Amino acid sequence: MKAILNVIWLVFGGLWLALGYFLAGVVCCILIITIPWGIASFRIAGYALWPFGRTVVDKPKGPGVVATLGNVIWLLVAGIWIAIGHVLTAIAMAITIIGIPLAIANLKLIPVSLMPLGKMVVPTDRPFVSTYR
Repeated sequence: MKAILNVIWLVFGGLWLALGYFLAGVVCCILIITIPWGIASFRIAGYALWPFGRTVVDKPKGPGVVATLGNVIWLLVAGIWIAIGHVLTAIAMAITIIGIPLAIANLKLIPVSLMPLGKMVVPTDRPFVSTYR
């Protein structure tokens, strides 16, 4: 079922969403000082490409002071606007019955789009994060 939902997601918005995050990551990496946000954007792009069967969790050591400061800057500059975009897209997707799981997946992207630093994407079939590095 996850594979079917991922393919439907890919066709109805996931590919464009992932390309947008990928492009933002490239721009952030070109600007050198924003490389941490670029890496986080690539991580979100991979998650946006194939969201079913995966989830976002905090890194085991937790975000440091620099990551927290970076998240606050990201939230003020881009995060809130991206989150609003996800909410509006989720509302549009939830109009049909088939779109409801896609809308839920879109809402799952909001926390990581608001605070991307200090997060990691893990499979949902492995509940223990301590095995990931």
